[in-house]
Amino acid sequence: AVLRYLAATLARVLERLESETENPALRYFAELAACHEEMHCEAFTYTRQTLGYAPPPGIASAAATGGAWPGDVAVAGSEFLLGAPAGGGFVFDNEKWAHRVRLAPFAIARAAVTNSEFAAFVDAGGYGRRDWWSEAGWEWRNSARAVAPVYWVRQESTWQHRVYNRLEPLPPYAAVIHVNWYEADAWCRWAGRRLPDEAEWERAAASTPRDPQGKRTYPWGEEAPDATRANLFGACNTTADVAAFEAGDSAWGCRQLLGNVWEWTADWFNPYPDFVRDPYQEYSEPWFGNHKVLRGGCHASSAPLLRNTWRNFYTPGRRDVFAGFRTCAKT
Repeated sequence: AVLRYLAATLARVLERLESETENPALRYFAELAACHEEMHCEAFTYTRQTLGYAPPPGIASAAATGGAWPGDVAVAGSEFLLGAPAGGGFVFDNEKWAHRVRLAPFAIARAAVTNSEFAAFVDAGGYGRRDWWSEAGWEWRNSARAVAPVYWVRQESTWQHRVYNRLEPLPPYAAVIHVNWYEADAWCRWAGRRLPDEAEWERAAASTPRDPQGKRTYPWGEEAPDATRANLFGACNTTADVAAFEAGDSAWGCRQLLGNVWEWTADWFNPYPDFVRDPYQEYSEPWFGNHKVLRGGCHASSAPLLRNTWRNFYTPGRRDVFAGFRTCAKT
C-alpha cells in the first residue's frame, strides 16, 4: 500500500511539473521534497544498522579495495568563496550564499582516517586517557562508558565489527565509521593532528591550484557522480578502502571527499552572513549553535543530493550515523 501511494504521488507530481514548467515555486518544493526524502532513506539505512536488522533487501555489498592512502596535500592560502553561488540551482538555506573568507595555508590528509589508524588509538588506551579528550568529550565518554567505536567487538587479538546483523572482521584500510565528533577530536589530540574547519574542507574539495577562488560542483569537476568517482548509494553499499575511487580525486589530490563516510569538521553549525531562512523554517535555524558540521556524504547517500557546498549537521555525541573524519596537520 505504501509503495502504491508513493508511485501515485510521483506520477501526480511529474504531471504537474510537466504542465507547469514556468512555475519556480512548484519546482522548488518538488526538489525540496525529493532531497528530504533521500535524507530519510539514508536515515532508515543507518537505523537498520542501529537496530541490528538485516541489510536492505536486494542490495549486495562489495567493498572496494585498494589499501591505505597516507600523507597530506598542501593547500595554498588565499581568499576563498565559501558557500553556494547564487543562480546555480536548488540549494538549502544554510548554504546561502557564497561569501569571502581568508584562509591561511594548510595541509590536509589525502584520505579519511582508517580503521587500523583508529585501532592504534584504541589499543594505546585512548578511551582511558583523560588528557586526550576535551572536557565535554570526557563527560560523554564516561556517560556512554565507551571503550571503542560503538560496533567494535574485540575477539582475542583482533577487532571485529557488527555490520547490520553480522559480525565481520574489521577491514584495516576502510575509513573508520560510526565515530562521533568527540571520538574524532580525541584521536586528533592523540595523533597530534586537528579536524579541518569547513572552509578548509570546502576549499580542498571545490577549488583548484590554478583558480583558488573558483568553485567546482564536485571534487573532480562538473560531471555527475558515478560509481567510478564516489562511494555513494549503489556503488559498494558499505565502506571502501580509502585508496579506492581514484577518479574522484580533487584538484589538490584529496580522495573520497565525496562519499564513503561523512566527515566531521571542527566547526559548529552556524548561519552564513545575511542568512535568510527558506520556507522550510525548521530545516536549519533551530539547530544553529549546538550541532557540528559534516561534509561530503557517505556510502548510503544519494548522489543527486550532494555537492561540495552541502552542509550536514549532527550533535557531537551522535555515533549512529555513517560518520568518520579526515584531519589536518597542526601549524
